[in-house]
Amino acid sequence: MMHYRRIGVTVKSDIPAKDAIVAHVIRILRKTGADIRVDRKRIRGVPSAKGLKTLRGTGEIDLLLILGGDGTILRTIREMECFSVPILSINRGNIGFLAEMSVGEASRLLPKFLCGEGIVDERRALRVIARRGAGTVTEGFVLNEAVISQGTIARLIDLKTTVNGEPLTTFRADGLILATPTGSTAYTLAAGGPIVHPQVQATILTPINSHSFSQKPIVIPGDHRIEVEVLGRGAKFGDVDVSMTLDGQVYAALHPGDRIFAAVSEHTVKFLRRKKETYYATLRSKLKWGGRPEE
Repeated sequence: MMHYRRIGVTVKSDIPAKDAIVAHVIRILRKTGADIRVDRKRIRGVPSAKGLKTLRGTGEIDLLLILGGDGTILRTIREMECFSVPILSINRGNIGFLAEMSVGEASRLLPKFLCGEGIVDERRALRVIARRGAGTVTEGFVLNEAVISQGTIARLIDLKTTVNGEPLTTFRADGLILATPTGSTAYTLAAGGPIVHPQVQATILTPINSHSFSQKPIVIPGDHRIEVEVLGRGAKFGDVDVSMTLDGQVYAALHPGDRIFAAVSEHTVKFLRRKKETYYATLRSKLKWGGRPEE
């Protein structure tokens, strides 16, 4: 008996061999008797999708199938109007931290997932809003991180940071990463931040190339609200260009005096996973943990 019957399908726009991959997945879904609805914007012109229903919103499906890697997953989450529908991802190449299976595994695993042989892994997103006076510069949810950083000139920026209204510090650095536990294995890890299990409700603040050796990454409880103010330097060369990116996909220029507010969302992003995998197994396979160090 099918646990997920109404299936939405979206795909990375420029994925190699797009027609063949979409056709392969559609064939599998048709054999299961699934009610298929496709993202016309990104499956335009694919012959195997002809005659299928158009996906108009996540409210009309039971499961959203994403053909692509972690970047496509982040884009899709940003475009979702609600997070109530589970996500199942199929990646053409190497499976990232978010993608669940490869195209080669789809014939074997996809029918099992549709029949309920899987678990729902819930991840907290971070709600981020940048304000300029009474107006809003940009806002959105991030599953990995929001990054405040300086522009092309190699000059430090000052970011006054408070938590629940209490002063924390003014980071003087190339920038600041506000990451979720899911994002702790992404950019913030490369910047020296800790790995945090995704079941922990928290926000990770990681300065980028801090001027002070005492300013280290810090993990903030998930129910605490964070505010970051961009301070002007008043240098004779003028203020440095500052910007913020959300999950590496949304860009906004910031000005001195702009304030960024961040808090863990009450909503969760739901991923459909195979039962046998654990987060620790993912760390071992993706970060190559578990083996003996090379001599």
